[in-house]
Amino acid sequence: MSALTFRGGVHPGSDCKEFSRDCAIEPAPLPKQVVLPLSQHVGAPAGSVVEVGDRVKKGRLIAEAGGFISANVHASISGTVTAIEPRPHPLGGNQPAIIIEADGDYAWADGLPGEPDNAELSPDEIRARVHAAGIVGLGGASFPAHVKLSPPDDKPVDTVIINGAECEPYLTCDYRIMLERPADVLDGLQIMLAATGAEQG
Repeated sequence: MSALTFRGGVHPGSDCKEFSRDCAIEPAPLPKQVVLPLSQHVGAPAGSVVEVGDRVKKGRLIAEAGGFISANVHASISGTVTAIEPRPHPLGGNQPAIIIEADGDYAWADGLPGEPDNAELSPDEIRARVHAAGIVGLGGASFPAHVKLSPPDDKPVDTVIINGAECEPYLTCDYRIMLERPADVLDGLQIMLAATGAEQG
């Protein structure tokens, strides 16, 4: 019996992961400017809630989800909103984006929610926090995580599977996260089990 396949495609002879797989994760240098697309995820783009000239701090909500399948966007640096305009987008063409010039303070916004005791949160509270945080998947579609954690009532989840297999050449970020921060990965799995009601992961 032959395996199903297709014509074309590329199968590299080497995965080229040797360039980074044995290198510890390092903080990236802080940028002087960030360009934050309003469409950073599959689904409806987020809508800006800031204006040119506004001063923002890290963690401040700058664009609000535009529907259920959408995600909030937050400032990643502190500084001044200098433009809201179309900029080149990773998926092609130009898309609306918020541009922030750094002020060098890198200060956090006031009033951000503290770290909860996740064991005390209900599934609805977990999903609400994930939605408010704008967390999305790391795949190509950047699918909003709160949607993944909201299965229909008639489709119960019995098992959560964490995909740590990086099939793309060069990439080793999942590999390094699992090596360096396994406790965080397991904590995230426990949160997903609680949110979905799954029995195992």
